[in-house]
Amino acid sequence: MKARVHVMLKNGVLDPQGEAVRHALGAMGFDGVQGVRQGKVIELDLAEGATEADVTQMCEKLLANTVIESYSVEVV
Repeated sequence: MKARVHVMLKNGVLDPQGEAVRHALGAMGFDGVQGVRQGKVIELDLAEGATEADVTQMCEKLLANTVIESYSVEVV
C-alpha cells in the first residue's frame, strides 16, 4: 500500500515560510498573490496488510504536530 500524507498548519497559526514565499512572489512581479500557506507531503510505502488506520496512528504520534497542524491521508 502507498499513502500520501498532506500536513498543513492550522488556520490561525502564523506561517512565516508562507509569508516569505508571498513576499518573494511579489518581488518577482506576481502581485496577485494575497496569501500563501506552506505545508509538507510525506509519501509512505507500506508493507502488505497496512491500513489507513495505521497511517492515521503514525500521523497522530509522529508525522504531524496535531496541536498546530492538520493532516489528510490519501491512499494511492
